[in-house]
Amino acid sequence: MAEVYSTLTRMPGKHRIGAEQAMLFIGSIRKRLSIIALDGDEYTDALEASAALGIVGGAICDAMLAHCAIKAKAKAIFSWNSRHYVQCGPEVMGRLRTP
Repeated sequence: MAEVYSTLTRMPGKHRIGAEQAMLFIGSIRKRLSIIALDGDEYTDALEASAALGIVGGAICDAMLAHCAIKAKAKAIFSWNSRHYVQCGPEVMGRLRTP
């Protein structure tokens, strides 16, 4: 949810929306989707796997989202930032879609 909020409130120019609008959008998302979280062991395992792949800096946030997608058995991961997801390996790459 934080990633959605961040993206919506930092979109360029006329596409950017305010905090209140972003929260309304997030409320709509929560009604339609399930939240997937990693437990402590899964989180640590995901960090270790990401470190082994050389993922550093802000790309770790996308790597953690990718691990949640794998846990949820998501068929697709939609992102405009494919550069970060490419680093996550073939299991993620096969699901990656640009909106």
